[in-house]
Amino acid sequence: MTHPWGPGIYTMLDRALIPLGLHHVLSAAVRFTEVGGTYTIDGETYIGVLNAMNEILFELGPEHESWTRVLPQISPYLAPWQMVRNLFRVPAIGLAMYHTSYAKNKKLAGGIILTVVLTAVLGNITEPIEFSFMFISPILYGVYIVLTGLGTMLFSFFPVAMGYIRGTIFDFAIFGLLYENTNWYNIIIIGVINFVVFYFAFRYLITKFDIKTPGREEQVQDATLLNEKRYDEIAALVVEGLGGRENITNIDNCVSRLRIDLKDQRKVDKETVQNSGAAGIFFPKKNHIHVVYGPHVEFVRNEVDDYMKGTNK
Repeated sequence: MTHPWGPGIYTMLDRALIPLGLHHVLSAAVRFTEVGGTYTIDGETYIGVLNAMNEILFELGPEHESWTRVLPQISPYLAPWQMVRNLFRVPAIGLAMYHTSYAKNKKLAGGIILTVVLTAVLGNITEPIEFSFMFISPILYGVYIVLTGLGTMLFSFFPVAMGYIRGTIFDFAIFGLLYENTNWYNIIIIGVINFVVFYFAFRYLITKFDIKTPGREEQVQDATLLNEKRYDEIAALVVEGLGGRENITNIDNCVSRLRIDLKDQRKVDKETVQNSGAAGIFFPKKNHIHVVYGPHVEFVRNEVDDYMKGTNK
């Protein structure tokens, strides 16, 4: 049995750092430094969980003793916990949101929720659904963080020996089903437990505190522009909502969000930016804004760049 606290604390911190975009720093430290531990395999010392996993997964294989000795210890820090998150927790949250949405909003809300769920299942990106409740209800997001840690601790009782670093349904098929001795079925067991807990916890809290998750607003956010890939129109709304070209000093992006420096954040019109289909908007520091678009972000970034240059009007 592996120690449950490490993966539990790690995944709680990972989700807690999402608003600041610092979860990548944490994951890099665990994967490549002594923060993730040191592992002795055939007399060689490997620092960090990913270095150890690479040796076992790609060099030694399922017949080596480290496959059952070391791999179950490090797997919960990599793809398996993300598989539970993407394939079970996110769908559970999405279903709870759909079931608690107002009847008049169910059709539109259902389309939005399905899109963000598929973004996690197929693309390993969970920020769109997390940002749908992160700032409107710190209580709900706090529960989400705690349940994530507790749910990951189940790997101590249902161990798996799986790679790699992403948790999509494709990764589950490749690294779970196609490799030997992975105990992939334990992902299903842990996932079902997580699904039930997350679904009922979210459904209860959303209704008890009347949290305005998708479908519970008076007017549901329209994602038509994103769904129809009208990125030029999105770019125009983004620049307008951020105070115009003259108020934007730098544009960057990560895998799911625009990161933009502003001269004066008081000129930001959040409603206009939200009308572009953004899943979330927040200021991690003064005059610096993050706008979440999920897997669309690269296309939005390119159009915003063109709009700033005046080639897209």
